[in-house]
Amino acid sequence: MIRLEPMQEGDVASVVALEAPPSAHEEELRAELLRPWARLWVAREEGAVVAFLSAWHVADEIHVLNLATRTDRRRRGIGRALLHEAIAHARRVSAVRILLEVRRSNAPAIGLYRSLGFFVFGVRTRYYRDNEDALEMMLVFGPTGEIDRRPDEVHAPS
Repeated sequence: MIRLEPMQEGDVASVVALEAPPSAHEEELRAELLRPWARLWVAREEGAVVAFLSAWHVADEIHVLNLATRTDRRRRGIGRALLHEAIAHARRVSAVRILLEVRRSNAPAIGLYRSLGFFVFGVRTRYYRDNEDALEMMLVFGPTGEIDRRPDEVHAPS
C-alpha cells in the first residue's frame, strides 16, 4: 500500500538516493523544506520512500520541479498518485495552472503528463546539463477547477 505525505527532514537521504545520478544534493533538499513556497511530498511503501515530488507555489501557479520514482517501482501509478496530490493542492489554493519541464526523450513521462491534461507549450533548447531540450508543459484549470484539456501549442513527440 502506498501512502502519500509531506516530505520531512528525515526523508532527505532517501529522496536523494532515488535518482542515479542524483539531481539534488541533501543540502539543496533541506533548503527546499525551509522555503515557504515549496511543496514536497513523498510516497511510502512499507515505510520506505519510493517516490517524491517537489513543487513551488508562486502566485497563482504551481511549478513542478522534480518527480522521481525508484527504478524498481516505476510504471505502478506512484508518480501519477503524486501528480494527483499536486493537482488537488493546486485546486485547494485556487491555482490557475501547473507548469513543468520534461526531457524531450522521456516518452513515458510525457505520456503520463498528457494523460492528466498537460500540453506542450514551449521548448527550452539545451536545457539540461547534457544539452538535451526540455519540453515545457502546462495544465490549465477552468473557472470551476476543471482541467481545461488543450492540444500541444508546439510540435512535440507523441
